[in-house]
Amino acid sequence: MVMTEQAPAIRHMSQVGNVAGISQEEWATAVAAKAGPRTRIGAFEQVHVFWLAGMSCDGCSIAVLGATAPSVESLLTGSLPGVPIVFLHHTAVQLEAGEAYMEPMRKAWRGELEAPYVIVYEGSLADESLAGTGGYWSAVGEEGDGPMEGRRQIPSAEWARRLAPGAAATIAIGTCATWGGIPAAFGNVTGAMSLTDFLGADYRSALGLPVVNIPGCSPVGDNFTETVAAILLFLQGVGPLPEFDDLGRPAWLFGETVHRQCNRAGYYEEGTFAEEYGDKECLVEVGCWGPVVNCNITSRGAINHVGGCMNVGGICIGCTMPGFPDKFTPFYKAPPGTVLSGTSSRLVGSFIRPLRRMTQRDRNREVRWDRSSEPPTGWGASNAPTFVDKIVQGAYDRIRHSDTAAKDR
Repeated sequence: MVMTEQAPAIRHMSQVGNVAGISQEEWATAVAAKAGPRTRIGAFEQVHVFWLAGMSCDGCSIAVLGATAPSVESLLTGSLPGVPIVFLHHTAVQLEAGEAYMEPMRKAWRGELEAPYVIVYEGSLADESLAGTGGYWSAVGEEGDGPMEGRRQIPSAEWARRLAPGAAATIAIGTCATWGGIPAAFGNVTGAMSLTDFLGADYRSALGLPVVNIPGCSPVGDNFTETVAAILLFLQGVGPLPEFDDLGRPAWLFGETVHRQCNRAGYYEEGTFAEEYGDKECLVEVGCWGPVVNCNITSRGAINHVGGCMNVGGICIGCTMPGFPDKFTPFYKAPPGTVLSGTSSRLVGSFIRPLRRMTQRDRNREVRWDRSSEPPTGWGASNAPTFVDKIVQGAYDRIRHSDTAAKDR
């Protein structure tokens, strides 16, 4: 082991595994100090975040690492005004391992942590009683005295139960943690459930908050970091409690449907639909559930405001919704409601599209061109208005200027 000034020699079991020679807290504090003195805003200078993983694919972790507004780095280094330095305890980015990694969690459980802490849970929570004697579905750390064979692995769900009462806030990230997700789909043998179902509807954090849900498979990373920053400002006492909907989702992020923000929505209004993937029109009839799904990926993008399912030609399969996946299968098949809504849209669109094209033809001409038979540009002649076009546009213009004429009188 390499010793540094920041890392004293290991003297007790809690530091076994600290091969980096520095703890996560020491590293974050040192990095923040290089940025110069911080102005004290709020009650706390640092906050611990314990990231627990249940039955997941780690996709939520990957999504969060791509966040830019704000970025994970800005949270870890205290770069955001008013937001305390975040000591993130995550198995993938933690400097320590083994007992050194587990010790802060144990301190939080015993009430010995000298700063507030937040729980972030990724993945669904299994019914560990179904795992069999000595087994487990997902676990982190172990406890017990004696040799390895005498120690017990601690299920992640058990850590959630231990730490949730004392947490300043408890956040479920990803659809597996928020609603159960794919591990809780029909036919699963794990008894998987969401964090809210596991802790119960009556659960409140130490500061009185129910479970905060940020769904998505995987979620938009910015949705998570932005919500965390807003919650931390509230915990600091320098910001209001963010608005959440009845399902604990950030209301400003999940208040609209995919369809309302989709750049293909105008095609739906005019009754024109894609017939196969790659077409530019509305994707509803090739299996898109966007009109009923609460998600902001079409407006925010997947990473750095770029990409997103419908933005790149994919369909919405409803991954942010509590009914996912069972109520949205089979995927890539038109939802049953499309028969009625799509037919109605086509009927209305058959009248709307010709009228708009007629107006568009007229607005694509200068007034001077209407009085001349000469080609308007070197690129080619503009279609001259037909007799019907002149009648319709004459009536249209009279109506358009009717209020102005009345005011002039």
